[in-house]
Amino acid sequence: MKVPMVNLHAQYESMKQEILAAIMEVLETHQFRDGVILERFEEEVKLFVKSSYAIGVGSGTDALILALRALGLKPGDEVITTPFSFIATASSIVLVGGVPVFADIEPESYHLNPKKVEEKITERTRVILPVHLYGQCADMPSFLELAKRHSLYILEDAAQAIGASLHGKMAGNWGTAAAFSFYPTKNLGAMGEGGLITTNNAKIADCIFLLRCHGSRKSYEHELIGYNSHLHTLQAGILSVKLRYLKAWNEKRRELANYYTERLKELPELQLSMEREGSYAVYHQYVIRIPERDRAREFLQKLGIYTAVFYPIPIHHQPCFQEFSSACEQFPEAEKAAKEVLALPIYPEMSLEEIDYVIEGIKSFLVSK
Repeated sequence: MKVPMVNLHAQYESMKQEILAAIMEVLETHQFRDGVILERFEEEVKLFVKSSYAIGVGSGTDALILALRALGLKPGDEVITTPFSFIATASSIVLVGGVPVFADIEPESYHLNPKKVEEKITERTRVILPVHLYGQCADMPSFLELAKRHSLYILEDAAQAIGASLHGKMAGNWGTAAAFSFYPTKNLGAMGEGGLITTNNAKIADCIFLLRCHGSRKSYEHELIGYNSHLHTLQAGILSVKLRYLKAWNEKRRELANYYTERLKELPELQLSMEREGSYAVYHQYVIRIPERDRAREFLQKLGIYTAVFYPIPIHHQPCFQEFSSACEQFPEAEKAAKEVLALPIYPEMSLEEIDYVIEGIKSFLVSK
């Protein structure tokens, strides 16, 4: 048996005619940028996340960059974030002239640790940028309390967490703004690149609308130096179709994650994914900690089981970030997680038989050690 990490073909086949109809709608309107199809999708996401504004942009990375610009980040301003994430979380800060300041993570959730964040706040700090990693919300109440006490903005990196919530409040509706990604393998994935920003702040939303179109409200008149960052209308149409299924897909991911947990909890060598109290996690990834992670991954691949590592190198160890991290500065939990965390296959079309095969493969590896 072969078990892929994701199965985009199966997803496409399940809604092929709807996707093709959405593409044809765009082709027949000849509205390839902006227009009613994009506006419809933005309205649908706004209602789904329960935010006041939703603005489509070119990618998840663009969403972070434009949101930071709209928050007024200036050269030298500090943004506290996690070293255990995809590089775009931190590179977006640098690309708008800010200074990324890293704080360590919680060992159980892999999220940015509020206590470690508080230790890093200085007079130059402007933004806290937590990541809702693996489809579960970070400890947002604690970050809100910190932000209020120190007069800071919160920007949520919600790239992996559309549909997730904490205490009934959706990811993307906690901070001053939030950035989403529609990379093809996300829970809500485009057939190409795409991103979106949510906010409840009218001035922030207006600034983002300007920034995504070269700072222009009307043709050839530019109020700001902006970007060319649009969610393509084709992608908006496709995503509109997929959004109808997202709640069911996320619920299926939860069922599969619970099945993994029930079957794997008997193995004391593993540390399993744990949900924060009050959390509704959507399991963009189901991760475990496993001894000799890299050898385990090779063992499983020989059985036809494909896994992934998110993330093997903490951001502060990346060559391009050496100027932003002191040689004596250490983040032991992030560094430990980078060596131990393994993402197992999970996608809504996955069968219990496939999960059983993955579990038996893990057991075989543990016996072989």
